[in-house]
Amino acid sequence: MSADTFAVTKIVGTSPTSIEDAIDGALTTARKTLRNLDWFEVVSTRGYINDGKVAYYQVTLEIGFKYEAAS
Repeated sequence: MSADTFAVTKIVGTSPTSIEDAIDGALTTARKTLRNLDWFEVVSTRGYINDGKVAYYQVTLEIGFKYEAAS
């Protein structure tokens, strides 16, 4: 029987335009150094206010990825 092993990492993405862009940016950066990305969960959403307006969105993600099998 084969068993897979997964790890979870927490990252934060930011964007001045939208929550979706913050998520996409975070995942784009994560996949540059992590392989086998499997899922993500938004664990918090925040924003920064400047002069009474939204300056940027900040999204904390937990990303799950599978360890590669040993050769």
